[in-house]
Amino acid sequence: MKNITPATSAHKVHIRVAVFDDLPDIVEIYNQAVPTYRSTANTTPVTIEGRKSWFQEHEPDRHPIYVAEVDGKVVGWCSLSVYRPGRSALRFTAEISCYVDGNNQQRGVGRELINHALEASPSLGIRNIVAVLIDRNEASRKLVEKLGFQQWGYLPRVLDFNGEECGEFYYGKRVVD
Repeated sequence: MKNITPATSAHKVHIRVAVFDDLPDIVEIYNQAVPTYRSTANTTPVTIEGRKSWFQEHEPDRHPIYVAEVDGKVVGWCSLSVYRPGRSALRFTAEISCYVDGNNQQRGVGRELINHALEASPSLGIRNIVAVLIDRNEASRKLVEKLGFQQWGYLPRVLDFNGEECGEFYYGKRVVD
């Protein structure tokens, strides 16, 4: 793992649209969440090759991926993805995902990424944002609640991590009235 400088008050977070060269950092940060069984339903790490099509599906002018940089290093990312692809009635709703490097958590990076995505959403044609969170992910639940998301649903015991069952919370926020 790369040695990534923690975001502190002395280190300003810069958010921008991701480019393909960011994919290795995005994958590395995502894979940090896999062994915790707290932030993703994947039980094995993803690969750069396996995430290429996912990256390419995110059109910057409609469903972007944003990265947060501190001192020129990617320390987190946030994506706005098509929610339930192929269902045109949901075309104004996006699913948000946000992951922050373990050395940079609890420093406001996730909050800045999500706020950036929320502010950009109306200009992207997005009216609603859905966040799907594993029920034991208290930190993310508290964060989205602070940012004005409301619990829209709960699916009990839909995940199985080697015999340990968990549920998923659905949080949502209307970004255009």
